[in-house]
Amino acid sequence: MLELRNLIYETSIEIGSSEPLTESLKWGQPTYSTLASKSGTPIRIDRFEDDQVAIFVHCQTSLIEDYREILGDTLTFSKNRAVVLNPAQPLPKKELKLFIGDALTYHQK
Repeated sequence: MLELRNLIYETSIEIGSSEPLTESLKWGQPTYSTLASKSGTPIRIDRFEDDQVAIFVHCQTSLIEDYREILGDTLTFSKNRAVVLNPAQPLPKKELKLFIGDALTYHQK
């Protein structure tokens, strides 16, 4: 989960976010958001089931649906809420950076 946290911050810098991310706890999960401008949708990370981790986004966004269509052969999804990852495998960083970048700028589109 620390690797995911670092990837979220790294992606924020790479996309040129003009404001720092706010890190907080929501529903007991680490949450990363752009509160000042509300330009993105909050990203949460947590365990998923017994042996996986996930990146969660708001279920009313189209992010999961969009990425399921684009990267469904590379990433695993849970309903309209999460990208599910196996912590025993290397992170698909390139794909996750695209997803995270779109989440952090979701309301700018």
